[in-house]
Amino acid sequence: MIRNLNMGITRQPYAAFEELKRRRAELLNNTPQPQPQPTSQPRSISPQRPANFQLREQALHGLAGKVVRTLAPHTEADPAAILIQFLAAFGNAAGPGPHCLVGPARHRLNLFVVLVGESSKARKGTSWNQIERLFAEVDQPWVNTRITTARLSAAGLLHALRDQQPPTDRRLLALAEEFASILHTIKRAKGHLSSLLRCAWDSGHLSMLDGSNPLRATNTHISLIAHITERELAQNLDPTDAHNGFANRCLWTSVHRSQCLPSGGALAEHELIPITQQLRLALDWAATIDTVLSRDQAAESLWEECYPELSQARPGLFGAATSRAEAQVLRLSAVYAALDCSTLITVPHLEAALAVWEYCSASASELFGTSTGDVIADRIKQAIEESKDGLSRKEIRGLFHGHVSSDRIEAALDQLISLGVLTHHLQPGRGRHASVWSSLPDAEQTDPATAQEHP
Repeated sequence: MIRNLNMGITRQPYAAFEELKRRRAELLNNTPQPQPQPTSQPRSISPQRPANFQLREQALHGLAGKVVRTLAPHTEADPAAILIQFLAAFGNAAGPGPHCLVGPARHRLNLFVVLVGESSKARKGTSWNQIERLFAEVDQPWVNTRITTARLSAAGLLHALRDQQPPTDRRLLALAEEFASILHTIKRAKGHLSSLLRCAWDSGHLSMLDGSNPLRATNTHISLIAHITERELAQNLDPTDAHNGFANRCLWTSVHRSQCLPSGGALAEHELIPITQQLRLALDWAATIDTVLSRDQAAESLWEECYPELSQARPGLFGAATSRAEAQVLRLSAVYAALDCSTLITVPHLEAALAVWEYCSASASELFGTSTGDVIADRIKQAIEESKDGLSRKEIRGLFHGHVSSDRIEAALDQLISLGVLTHHLQPGRGRHASVWSSLPDAEQTDPATAQEHP
């Protein structure tokens, strides 16, 4: 057995390659006769999506690209769902050894991924089944013991990963296929789960009081894969959690069914062998190192070029959900490097990370759009959009029956202007001209990332 004593991670020895070779030989000796190809090809599903919802080729770098290209033809799942869940699963299975440093902050490979798509039609669960099958071929103990589908709770997380002697495996991949129920719990209970998940993403050091007894779980390595519908997300994501840093630790990924396969896929087992061999090598490499992954000179130049835009502040709920862009791209680039068994993050690794982030940012723009997460601003926005001729300041104040201060309304209007969804003009009257606020044409299609302030 190969064991990292500092991390409690146990893997199968390289002898498992012999088993893979034996199985491959059996498959080659018993290759089924070619079947007649159907005259009609699988019908492509082409949902109406923005052009930037196509994964750029750079995202399919290395082993991750091989996985997508191998699995995608045999499933109705979105290639983006396959890719992002594979990256998250590998980041957890790899353990806390490989990491990047930004000052004193240690960024490991653990990712929080949220797939958002239509219930039963976006094939979110199907996409995960493909990834789970792949990892089961390589690291069955991790699949059996380090993936949990139990409903997340603060006490449950701490109990599962609490400090013990001897040290136990601190990896945990939380698979939340009913993420709406977790958001509902966070929204209603106002408990410790949101803050614990934020700590899990940051440092992995968790603590809370269980009555008078302190519970601690240090050096944990927690990843999250969550599935939710767009409607459930809108209903259950609390504005507080949208703005307190929980949302920006997630990679929001809008997914759709990619094709129509009435009889399902037909992926032969031997087609996975080259992938599983390379995946085992990457996991064993990651488990035996505790080192810093750093950019080479060319990647550093690219990072300096794209950093200003990544770090630019965005308004509204979209800005709140994407304000950790630099850290997300850093972690994604480190995952791609680890898949290549490289301690150096090179230009292809960084370009792949930027391509994934571009897709996730476009997803967040679609999901959160011009919403602010502020109940006052969103109520004003809705009322103005429903008004044919716009609303005056007096009419806007009347929406709240005198229960909201003028300063609070003014701040909400400024926020809506910064999102590029409102404008105002002076309307002649008997005395002073009155300000009238109205929606900008096609405001719903305005990209929050490029919205300009209007006079």
